[in-house]
Amino acid sequence: MIEVREEKAQDHEEILTILQKAFGGEDEVTLVKEIRKSDHFVPELSLVALHNRRDPVGYILLSEITISTEKENLTSLALAPVAVVPELQGEGIGSMLIKDGMMRATSLGYRHVVVLGHKDFYPRFGFVPASEQNLSGPFDAGDAFMVKELKEDALKEISGEVVYPKAFGV
Repeated sequence: MIEVREEKAQDHEEILTILQKAFGGEDEVTLVKEIRKSDHFVPELSLVALHNRRDPVGYILLSEITISTEKENLTSLALAPVAVVPELQGEGIGSMLIKDGMMRATSLGYRHVVVLGHKDFYPRFGFVPASEQNLSGPFDAGDAFMVKELKEDALKEISGEVVYPKAFGV
């Protein structure tokens, strides 16, 4: 049985291990550490998936970013990273984390989420290429740079650039 809950301080080391195993490096570990130290961290959107209510096997983080328009700066969210231990990948745990994260973000009043991810995976959750919503970003990633409206028409008549905090290194 898989349960999703907010991370706790005692989960931090296991989360970092999940990230290392899932991504095979330190980039995502560093990203999470830097975001946790920043004003962009939203504790309610740092989630772990527990196997049998005790062992963390997955993790997702949604943190605040900005969409800069001609008129104003809008607060939005970045989905990065989402990770599942390799031996349980393909079991739906990542999808469960994404769905739960979107639901929690919506309940907190956020209106949109951006992701840089696989263009064949994220559309099943409602993500579309950011360019279709008149958004650009710091990446030359084409359709892999995507956005999802959490509230219908939240990006209607909005055009701008997604600005990431320095924790993202862009």
